[in-house]
Amino acid sequence: MSLPIDQLFCEDCRDTLERLPPDCIDLVVTSPPYADMRAYHGYSIDLPGIISGLWKVVKPGGVVVWITADKTVQGDETGDSLRQALAFKEQGFQLWDTMIFEKEVRGATGNNRGYWQVWDYMFVFSKGAPKTINLLMDRPNKEARKGDRGTKRLSNGELKSIQRGGYSAYGRRTNIWKYKVGKGHSTKDAIAFQHPAIFPEALARDHILSWSNAGDVVYDPFMGSGTVAKMAKLAGRHYLGSEVSAAYCAIARERVVISE
Repeated sequence: MSLPIDQLFCEDCRDTLERLPPDCIDLVVTSPPYADMRAYHGYSIDLPGIISGLWKVVKPGGVVVWITADKTVQGDETGDSLRQALAFKEQGFQLWDTMIFEKEVRGATGNNRGYWQVWDYMFVFSKGAPKTINLLMDRPNKEARKGDRGTKRLSNGELKSIQRGGYSAYGRRTNIWKYKVGKGHSTKDAIAFQHPAIFPEALARDHILSWSNAGDVVYDPFMGSGTVAKMAKLAGRHYLGSEVSAAYCAIARERVVISE
């Protein structure tokens, strides 16, 4: 089968993964259903089957960004996120980075017996070492300065003239990314909020820019409202997406059209 590009499939991602040829996807950015924390039209995931399918279709050097969180049941966090990470490692993926998606606080969440829950995991898995690493350099550097010349005293007492490096105005980010969420922040597309759990367009964009290049293929197996497909298109990448819910698939298709 030749690789379809710039298409959204209204089907279970396992069906898409079975049809796709091996080693065809450069980057996966996705957020699977978080246990039963949201209503996803009754859908639950076959984690082993999906991870195996992703291993088949991701290119050597390709990356999977897996955004997830845990549910707390009677004071006990499920730990599903960590089990998912271990399952990826058991398949053969490297855990390149464990990143955090921090949500800017807008009001109390959860109960009053613990600290506010304001973050999700962003596991960055790779099939071998990532072939593309475009680190975002937008963190203001408080000690920005130009390089200069100086001296260094050697062990024999002599002074050696050296060129000291400077510090640019902006440095690479940390692996904790903070975004505003909710209406007016995650996206300007009002239709997107018909889905119960969208994540910010900026988050999808930043991962797409970090782990892929123009013309690469970006896939989202849990497409939801189509955020990843939309941002991949806007970033000059090709997109593929799978969504089992016909209602959410329709939202995603409309959002991709909006981006044209």
